Amino acid sequence: MLDIPVPAHPTTLADWLAHAERLHPVTIDMGLERVQRVAQRMGLALDCPVITVAGTNGKGSTCAMLEAVYTQSGYRTGVYTSPHLVHFEERCRIAGAPVATDELLPALAEVEVARKGQLPGDDEISLSYFEFTTLAILRTLSRSGLDVAILEVGLGGRLDAVNIIDADCAVITCIALDHMALLGNDREAIGFEKAGIMRTGRPVVVSDPVPPQSVVDHALEIGAELWRLGKDFHFAGDQQQWGWAMHPSHGGRRYAGLAYPALRGANQLVNASGVLAAVEALRGRLPVTAQAVRNGLALVELPGRFQIVPGTPTLVLDVAHNPHSVAALAENLDAMGFYPGTHAVFGAMADKDLGAMLERIGPLIDHWHVTDLPLPRASSAAALAALLDAHPATAPGGKSRVAGRHATPMDALRAAVSAADPADRIVVFGSFFTVGGVLQDGVPRMSAKHLSA
Repeated sequence: MLDIPVPAHPTTLADWLAHAERLHPVTIDMGLERVQRVAQRMGLALDCPVITVAGTNGKGSTCAMLEAVYTQSGYRTGVYTSPHLVHFEERCRIAGAPVATDELLPALAEVEVARKGQLPGDDEISLSYFEFTTLAILRTLSRSGLDVAILEVGLGGRLDAVNIIDADCAVITCIALDHMALLGNDREAIGFEKAGIMRTGRPVVVSDPVPPQSVVDHALEIGAELWRLGKDFHFAGDQQQWGWAMHPSHGGRRYAGLAYPALRGANQLVNASGVLAAVEALRGRLPVTAQAVRNGLALVELPGRFQIVPGTPTLVLDVAHNPHSVAALAENLDAMGFYPGTHAVFGAMADKDLGAMLERIGPLIDHWHVTDLPLPRASSAAALAALLDAHPATAPGGKSRVAGRHATPMDALRAAVSAADPADRIVVFGSFFTVGGVLQDGVPRMSAKHLSA
């Protein structure tokens, strides 16, 4: 009888990720049955308070602010977010730092063993890339001695792999139209999917100022403890500071004279308000001081969220990738003041509502540098250029503002820097992959040719 060699497990993170990409016939497969079965085989559980965060936009900022506040309170935090900008390890942060690659490898191997099955009658279970890596990160977090775990839910909620974990507190950020082919064609349908992260008898913080009725209805139907912005807690501010208050029915706690969060943009006050409500909801298990709140919000960092890089020209990095987030980006660009010229580095997915994205931000951009992105879902630079030339907001009077088509975001950025005057600004947006592409070698330091000659 011939000995047939058994293929060894991958030994590097890159090989594991390539393996995970090949396992499942489709990239996105909504449903919990397969991932729950593998998690049960693993005996997967988190033995600390868990906060899950769902929504269309603002999830990453909310997770980062929660992480910062709890870190300033002395708690050991674990955070799972996706996607990453440059390195996969960014998706899992432990005690404020990206996880070490060596800590992920054993967890990836454990997922592989569990999905193949070890007991008689176990069948092999196919997992998508997201499901496979989510299980590995959850296993890594479960072994990290955490005081609190903060988990960003993927594009959905009810059927998202993260939702196999029962949250002690759920947070639902703003809900807008995105991923409609998977989640539904209106905010009510999308809201219902996001509401799936709620749990009976446990708090759910809704920081969307005008949530879909489906979110409120689901909380009432299952008996979740609903905390709504504008009803159960609210905020107000002026140009110097802001304040936050909880309704007396929830304890009436107040914070006055807060500095604005270190994350820029008017929308961050909405996110920060939801963060403070979640902190209050879990105060009995995770006490937090007022000073930790102030320090956490003042020190929080998150690349690519209206990140302004000083230099000549000024560089703005923003992962805005749907109409709602692009509208927020446009509002924030408006508030920056006068710049003689604004240059865009733009790459985006083909399945986004690109026309609506351009409608709001188009009048603010003088010159467009469009780029290919390294994945099949992406629109080509040529297709983006054609769309820009046909859109009245980006080609007024039929006059094209497309300055160039490029193979990579970094090529597009170099071209924009070469064309820009020192007093101009460059905004990089459209996708995580667009921003990540210009951060491959670290944050660019801008120096226009006019000053370096």
